[in-house]
Amino acid sequence: MKSAAATSYDKYYVPTQSHWPIVGAVALFCIASGAGLTVMQIGKQGASGSYLLMLGFAVLFFMLFGWIKNVIHESMSGLYSVQMDLSFRQSMWWFIFSEVMFFLVFFGVLFYARMFSVPWLGGEGNNAMTNELLWPEFQSIWPLTKTPSGETTQAMGWFGLPLLNTFILLTSSVTVHFAHHALLAGKRTQLKALMIISVLLGGSFLYFQVTEYIHAYHELGLTLTSGIYGNIFYMLTGFHGMHVTLGTILLLIVTLRIFKGHFSKTNHFAFEAAVWYWHFVDIVWLCLFFFVYVL
Repeated sequence: MKSAAATSYDKYYVPTQSHWPIVGAVALFCIASGAGLTVMQIGKQGASGSYLLMLGFAVLFFMLFGWIKNVIHESMSGLYSVQMDLSFRQSMWWFIFSEVMFFLVFFGVLFYARMFSVPWLGGEGNNAMTNELLWPEFQSIWPLTKTPSGETTQAMGWFGLPLLNTFILLTSSVTVHFAHHALLAGKRTQLKALMIISVLLGGSFLYFQVTEYIHAYHELGLTLTSGIYGNIFYMLTGFHGMHVTLGTILLLIVTLRIFKGHFSKTNHFAFEAAVWYWHFVDIVWLCLFFFVYVL
């Protein structure tokens, strides 16, 4: 996040004490607690989990904007050295790596449920009596749209909104890629236009995902209580939606900085970090689209 005014210091810049880490910890605690309570209180009157969840997100966004503002001020003041720039790059790569591991866990849940749990409950091999003892009407098929209570739901198909969202994210990857090239070429007008389009595409994805959820709940009967298929579907698509939200916020902040005249062809790590993260989000969606919607 080094600005053009930054100089090569022989000492490593150490920021002053900050209250933002503890604010972020409080926000994450509220989000985790609120999400758990929301799931437990589905269908109940006077549910308080959703309020705690919204409070957590509000505090998180407040923390993100406040902390990023401080970092931008330090960067534009020329406080960051080449070594600091390298540290930012290493931190961003480790952050993306941790996010890859995060999603691999949930894809592992999908793989285990589909390849091991469902066939085992279906009574294959040495467990021929399993389904008769535990769930007489069980059928070993995926997606699992029937629950022990007799509830039947419909699986979310890949055609329609999921395919449209795939096209939107792929298009947004192209626009941010060419925006990067425009920055390197010094074409500021083209850069601004491409970044505005990228932010709008990110917002469009989130809008259509909410529309998809409404359709799933009210027309397909696919809810969080719809058994393991419904849980895995909302877990994977929901967490990805959270990452798209964060990525869109990063792109928006970068776009606002571009309009303020920030970044140059040699010093623009904040822009690169947002682009890296956005490409990561797109790759995760392609895997999700293939394994959750298509197969």
